[in-house]
Amino acid sequence: MMTTEVSPKPETTHEPKPPQSTSKTLAIEVSPKAVEAIKKQIQKRGTPETALRVGIKGGGCSGFSYVIQFHDGPPHSKDRIYDYVAEDGTPVRVVCDPKSLIYLNGAVLDWEATLLQQGFKWRNPQEKSNCGCGHSFTV
Repeated sequence: MMTTEVSPKPETTHEPKPPQSTSKTLAIEVSPKAVEAIKKQIQKRGTPETALRVGIKGGGCSGFSYVIQFHDGPPHSKDRIYDYVAEDGTPVRVVCDPKSLIYLNGAVLDWEATLLQQGFKWRNPQEKSNCGCGHSFTV
């Protein structure tokens, strides 16, 4: 009688694969002119721990409106924090909530001063159109 020895199958181990990140980092940029304007506004306000909160909200004549306001106290737990330094070394902080960041990704907050007006101006590559006043937009 002939016997055949069967070798046991090697155990297959399945190494867990590391999670692959499919999301890219979302970010906004603040121009040097805007950093200086933020610094001046905070100094005028007299509260050095203030940050500038930027974001969007639904509404306006085109669908979304930009929000730019002072934020006293610590940032919210999920806020993205952008720390800048003005020309004179003064720290300037800008915060943005994660939902707004989706629509502001890649945008630049700038400061514009013309003969007729001065103020913050967004250059947002996600804008498909905006209204004449420049405060609301569609994506």
